[in-house]
Amino acid sequence: MATGKNPLFDTATTLGKVLLFLGVSAICGVLVAGLLVPAAAVSGSAASGSIKFFDTLPAELQVDPPSQSTTVLASDGSVIANLYAENRTRVSLDQMSPYIKDAVIAIEDSRFYEHGGVDTTGIMRALISTARGNKQGASTITQQYVNNVINSSLEAEGKGDEVLLNGVNKGVGDKLREMKLAIALEKKFTKEQILEGYLNIVFFNRDAYGIEAASKFFFSTTAKDLTLPQAALLAGVVNSPSFYDPIANPENAKNRRDLVLSSMLSTGKIQRADYDAAVATPVETKVTPARQGCAYSTTAPYFCDYVLHLLLNNPAYGADADERAKKVFRGGLTIKTTLDPSAQAAAQAQVDGSAGPNPDKWGAALVSVQPGTGKITNMAQNTVWFPAEGKFDSQLNFSVDQYDAEGNDLNGLGGAQPGSTMKPFTFAEWLNEGRSMYTTVNGAVRRYPLNFRWRNSCGVTTGAYNTAEKGLGAADDLQNAEENYYRSMTVLEGLYNSINTVTFASAAQLDFCGIQKTVDAVGLHSGLPARDDTGKITEPNPKINMFTTANLLGSTQTSPLTMASAFATFANDGKYCEPIAITEVTDQTGAQLPAQATNCRDALRPEVARGVNFALQEVLNRGSGSLIQPRISTRTTFPIAAKTGTSNNNGSTWVVGHTSGLATASWFGDALESQQRAGQNVTINGKFYRGVDGYMIAGPQFSNFMSAVAPTYGTNPFPAPPSSLVTGPAPIVRPTTPATKEAAPAPTEAPAPSPSPSDKKK
Repeated sequence: MATGKNPLFDTATTLGKVLLFLGVSAICGVLVAGLLVPAAAVSGSAASGSIKFFDTLPAELQVDPPSQSTTVLASDGSVIANLYAENRTRVSLDQMSPYIKDAVIAIEDSRFYEHGGVDTTGIMRALISTARGNKQGASTITQQYVNNVINSSLEAEGKGDEVLLNGVNKGVGDKLREMKLAIALEKKFTKEQILEGYLNIVFFNRDAYGIEAASKFFFSTTAKDLTLPQAALLAGVVNSPSFYDPIANPENAKNRRDLVLSSMLSTGKIQRADYDAAVATPVETKVTPARQGCAYSTTAPYFCDYVLHLLLNNPAYGADADERAKKVFRGGLTIKTTLDPSAQAAAQAQVDGSAGPNPDKWGAALVSVQPGTGKITNMAQNTVWFPAEGKFDSQLNFSVDQYDAEGNDLNGLGGAQPGSTMKPFTFAEWLNEGRSMYTTVNGAVRRYPLNFRWRNSCGVTTGAYNTAEKGLGAADDLQNAEENYYRSMTVLEGLYNSINTVTFASAAQLDFCGIQKTVDAVGLHSGLPARDDTGKITEPNPKINMFTTANLLGSTQTSPLTMASAFATFANDGKYCEPIAITEVTDQTGAQLPAQATNCRDALRPEVARGVNFALQEVLNRGSGSLIQPRISTRTTFPIAAKTGTSNNNGSTWVVGHTSGLATASWFGDALESQQRAGQNVTINGKFYRGVDGYMIAGPQFSNFMSAVAPTYGTNPFPAPPSSLVTGPAPIVRPTTPATKEAAPAPTEAPAPSPSPSDKKK
């Protein structure tokens, strides 16, 4: 309900008194600090001109919501981070302690409910006091609110240098404009609305704008729960946030607080007993530091940073980068994400334990998506954002590409060589062409000379592996990790034991055009952009060129998020879903803003996906991942499919796999930007490795995480593939108990071959 106005304080009367004040100011020729009128003499003609000037001033003030903090939430509603240019959380007047309302009015504008925006009585009192040498202000709360609204708008428009401060850089015109706007504002809004707006916008500290943020910052409480001494202290801070800062200047703050309490007592807002108890209370703060930005997130800083880049890159949030930043950092958005805090905590525990104390800065990452939705449930890595003693600090996100599809920065590492985790896609094309996984191929073939005729219905395949032709552009003969695998075997055995020569023997019978289409369909792409000779980006996320045979074994960098999403396609019966991180965005009014929605497409035939799942379960049952079979308990396993991978120099190692409800990419390797270090003859977490293999570090990281988290998302049996894809000489007999650490070592992987010169020509 609007407070009634006394006729003595209507616009005309107030205007007359303002002019009277100006006239008296001219006669006295003094600087009235509260109104910031210069000490220059003003003639009668000047006063007359002021009337015309006053009439031309605007009487409307656009009161936009002040800059507010944006909150990033996990899927369960818990806070991941706060983003802001000004730390402010708007609250209604009924969510503020009565003490803060009474305290601010008592010390800043005791006649707040009596004037009509400009307090002429206060003006005259300030004038006389200032003339006597006692500097005194006369701005009402309404005028202060007007000033804050104007300054807030300037800050939001990037015009901070034009901000007008009380008592510093205001001229007569500025002050008159403020007065007229205050008068108009009082006609438009109730006193309660003005007081609420003022308490939500006023500056308390560089990390606290508005009473809610100030309450949390100084006292770790809410505006509603402020005690009398706390409210009086904060009301006093407003006059000079630096001088009355209770942290830096507690004595000044106490003196000001006690003055506020005295004003409250004299205006009848508190009783003597309340006053005595409050002034006897020492100034004590309980600071909750304002932590602006994803870097301060305690749960998921790199996921948060990924979300932030998605928003700042989205044209729906503004036509240019500045507009989008304004929307995100000043718009008071609530951003609900896909992050599962429980999955994130489990992932973080694993990556932190993988490398242990890490002076050599080896990287570890775990990222998961839900098949069928594409929702990213966790994104963890073993680094800290800011430099810290004994920690690996990095601002690069190990799980994502360097750039998005539009060429906008994602702050990502850009991925790493996936090694043998690429083999399932050649295997998928084998099944897609109607071939049985029990077909025997010759894994003894190691040479594919320069004149080898690969089949490719839509291009030219390059790559030669023949030591005898090395001088002509071929690479060395293909190699496997162990000598007894240069033999004939089924395509299935070649996959679950990760045999390089079998992958090539399979590819030699396939149409490379089909392999390329399979890889493209499941969303695989390079994590690094393509550039021209000048360094300009020509394609942010180029395709992985499967016509270069080295890519059959994973020589092109791709990101863990890309790999997890690709493997999720197998779990989702052949449907690929784009990864998403943001499910809902609302602004401070509750209006919905663009978010991400599940976007899936048919990528593989269901029978092909089922055949791949059948084969990838064998990787963990008896193949290269047999030592890392996840289990719910010591002896109980669940249906899960995966593939290990190791790069050419062991500097990038992987396990990527999935259950029916969760797909995860686990990576360990060189996270420095050049990624040239070999993972050979290295000591990691106190253990020496002659060569780091996929199952050694990335493997347990994957296994322990999936054991803890996958059952929550579903571990239903995978649908069986059609019999035509699994016909063979004998059925596979799965062990009734999982392999243990005492079992025979899993087959290790030969490194992926480096691209031959003929590969590089393509």
